[in-house]
Formats: sequence, C-alpha cells, structure tokens
Amino acid sequence: MHAFDVLGDPVRRRILELLADGERSSGAVTTVISHEFGISQPAVSQHLRVLRDNGFAKVRAEGARRLYAVDSAPLREVDAWLDHFRGFWEQRLDALGTELARGKRARGDKEN
Repeated sequence: MHAFDVLGDPVRRRILELLADGERSSGAVTTVISHEFGISQPAVSQHLRVLRDNGFAKVRAEGARRLYAVDSAPLREVDAWLDHFRGFWEQRLDALGTELARGKRARGDKEN
C-alpha cells in the first residue's frame, strides 16, 4: 500500500495524531477513535494493523497490553516527496506576509 493510501484515511490520520503525542495502548486508541468516529473495536484494530503493516506504527507487548507508537521512517519519505512542492506554498506564504505587513503600515499599526 502506498503511503498516501495509508494516510488518505481520516481514521488512520487521527490515530497517528494520537500516537504522535506518545505511546498509547490499543485500548486507549480504541476509546478515542470509537468515540470520535463511531466505529467498533475490531475496525480500530484493523486500522492499527494497516498502520503497523505499512511501517507507520510500531507495537510492543507489555503483558497483555499492546502499546503503539509512531514509526517516523515512512513519514520522512512522505516529507521528502512533499519537498518537491514546498516552493509553491512557501512563496505564497511569503507574499501573504508581505501584504499583511503593507496593510499594517498603511493603517499605521504597531508591530504587534
């Protein structure tokens, strides 16, 4: 599965956001995702498996619990691919910053 296929699903993106804050048990992930998306525990487990099988998450056993964490390697690959396109939005953001500064000067606003 391609990285963007994995990341194209909002549930999987949300799981990665949760894991970005630190390691979480599958039960903790399921609680949040079930509440936010209204999906069952088996469905959440399936999303966790897709993330794990495609290298976006790693899991370790602690007794009967399974603890998940982000594996950043595939995200670095996505970032490298996106690097080809950063110039498009960075130029626009720079231009926006310039226009905002001009507007402040025209109104006589202070720096903050």
